[in-house]
Amino acid sequence: MDIDLDKLTLRELQQESTRALLTQDGTSVGISKYNKKAHHNSQLWYKAVLQDYIDKYGGLPKEVGPAKDIVLFSEKLGC
Repeated sequence: MDIDLDKLTLRELQQESTRALLTQDGTSVGISKYNKKAHHNSQLWYKAVLQDYIDKYGGLPKEVGPAKDIVLFSEKLGC
């Protein structure tokens, strides 16, 4: 699936990368690879997380894979 991550809003990048990270190794070792890909740039960091997820599962976390059933607290509040 070809997903243009540049078309996602900042909030969508944050929410989708959060879902993806909740299904991965959340230790400093597990997330350090993203720090190397996007040094001091949070939007590139979110996109790197999402690209790894998309490569593994074939779509955005809210749509496919183990993250599709995750409901974020902010969504429960309507944010």
